[in-house]
Parts: sequence; C-alpha cells; structure tokens
Amino acid sequence: MRFTVESSAPGTSARAGQIETDHGKIETPIFMPVGTAGAVKGVHIHELRDDIKAQIILGNTYHLYLRPGMDVIRQAGGLHRFNGWERPILTDSGGFQVFSLSSNRKLTEEGAHFRSHIDGSKHLFTPENVVDIQRTIGSDIMMALDECAPGTSDRTYTRKSLDLTKRWLERGWKHYKETEPLYGHYQSYFPIVQGCTYEDMRREAAEHAKGLDADGYAIGGLAVGEPAEVMYEMINVVNDILPEDKPRYLMGVGTPVNILEAIDRGVDMMDCVMPTRNGRNGMLFTPEGTMNMRNQKWAKDFSPLWEGGPSLVDNVYTKAYVRHLFIANEILAMQIASIHNLAFYLWLVGEARRRIKDGTFAGWKAEMVQKLMRRL
Repeated sequence: MRFTVESSAPGTSARAGQIETDHGKIETPIFMPVGTAGAVKGVHIHELRDDIKAQIILGNTYHLYLRPGMDVIRQAGGLHRFNGWERPILTDSGGFQVFSLSSNRKLTEEGAHFRSHIDGSKHLFTPENVVDIQRTIGSDIMMALDECAPGTSDRTYTRKSLDLTKRWLERGWKHYKETEPLYGHYQSYFPIVQGCTYEDMRREAAEHAKGLDADGYAIGGLAVGEPAEVMYEMINVVNDILPEDKPRYLMGVGTPVNILEAIDRGVDMMDCVMPTRNGRNGMLFTPEGTMNMRNQKWAKDFSPLWEGGPSLVDNVYTKAYVRHLFIANEILAMQIASIHNLAFYLWLVGEARRRIKDGTFAGWKAEMVQKLMRRL
C-alpha cells in the first residue's frame, strides 16, 4: 500500500491524499460505508459503486467470523468474491464488538474469551488468530486486536487496558509479518492507538504504534461517551505524533460535524453506521441541516430530497413521497434514506478534499459546521 499527500489546507492540519491498494485507489479524506456482515444494509453493490460512489467499504471480523463463518468465506475466495465488491475493503479486528455485544466476556493475556450473541457458543479471539481470520476474509486493510476502554474509564483501568493492548499489538504485528495473504493481493495491518481521554497515555500509545512503521494507523476508543471537545483534543494529541506520510483512520466517527472537525485535525479515513442507521429511522442529512422525514412539515413538500444532489434518489424522490413511505412503514423508505445519507457523506468528504486542494477549506468548513448543526 502507498499513501501520497497531495495538498494541505493553510491554517489547519487538513490534507488531501491518495491511498493505492491492489484493489484500487482511494482519494482522501474518505468516508467508508459500514458493511458489518459483508453488506451495507439495504444498499446494492452497484448503488454503492455508481450512485453513492463509495471507494472503500468495511467488513466486520466478529460478525463474519460467526456468520457465515470462515469456511464459507475461504471457499468463496475471500470477501471480495463473496459479496461482489471489487474495490478496497477494510476489516476491523472484532474487538469492539466483543466488548459491546457479548454479555459474557473475559480478557486474559491470551486474548478475548466471549460468547456469540447469536447462539451463546464460546469463542476466543487472540492477536494471532484475528490476523488469520482477516487473512481469510482477504481485506486490503486489517486491524490489530485491541481493547476499547469506555470513555469514562479511570486512569487505573485505562493503564491496565492500554498495557494489554500494546502487548497484543506486538504479538499481532509479529504474526502479521510471519504470514502471507491467501488470495494474491497485498494486505496492510494498522495498529490502533488507545488511551481513553488521558493525554499522556494517548501519546505513549501513539509512540508505541509509530515504532512499528506500519502502512497506516487507526485512532480508536473515541466517540464512546466522552464530550466531543475531548475527542477533538485527543485527535490533536495523537496526530501530532503519528507520521505525516501515513494515513490516519479515526474509527467509528461520526456526525457530519465530527467528520469535518476530524479532517481539520489531519484525519484521512472515517467510518460510522450513522448515515444508514439514522436514515432507517427517518433522519436525512443535507448541506443545509438535518430533516426528520416523519415530520408533518414535509407532507406536502413536493421538492426533491436534495435538488442537484449527487445520487439518483436525491432528484427522483420528493420529500412528501419519502415522508409518505416512512409513515406507511415501507421498506423502500429505509433504502432511499440510506442511499441519500451515504451519498451525502461521500459528497461531504469529496467537497472537503476539493476545498483543501483549492485553498478554501478553512472558511468553507466554518460555514458548513454552522449549517450542518441545524434542524430543518
């Protein structure tokens, strides 16, 4: 994998770049739609590719490991062939899901013991077998196994958690270097910087990860209960240390405002379930603010969802029609909203990239943040 910084924005840490993988190029900053179980909910591959214009999507190690299982993925020839997505794929390590979904889990030096949320069966994730699982999935970018400490963790818990994450990272990195891809394309391995909301531990974690000279780095354990301003502060702390010539991935973030603030602070890659999850519940994001499509105010508004917007659904469907679909509990409403929101997120990072390159990012971002916080 190769990363090139093409331009930077005066007065900020924002930068525009390009990541080259064996499955294609990714223009940064980029938002990555979340395909937890190998599919972005309610969205076809051709819609992701042609309408939303996604450049990379996510798969989740925990969910794919449990269902359909690695035997199926291996026989299919990897996730790219299984789901038909020919562009880059990133997989997280499954650590966050172990900690958030499993009601019965135990962390040891060996790894994370957990029960499946599906049938209660017992499983173990280790730094090594999580590499093996992601080799089987065949993602272009793999994540290290870590513990995502809650945003409210005290120093004692965070210290213990970070020490374990660092030891797991060293084991996972060693195993990554000793193994080979299964399907003939190169796979990167990103360390995850933890440390909760403690500046000294974030710095320590970033320095430790930096020492591996990986292809890129992830910032984890944010947007998990801490105030937004604290999240932004931690991004600054970590990005001051991580190499400028490697991509930086902020995991699980976030709102459109969060995304612009992260880009401003030097983040290159982001993902979040918000555009699809909130879309399924009737919230649509636009450049002028958010719309609750169940509100009566849209009942007789026959203007397009987003006139001149980037996706087909923006210009074909009216606000009144989409509101009708939501009120009638039609599945199509959730599909339209998901496509619209994902297209908006990709438009937002694409516009940020354009503004970085033409030198107008700082002023544009300040105006957009004010608009994006409005409820229409």
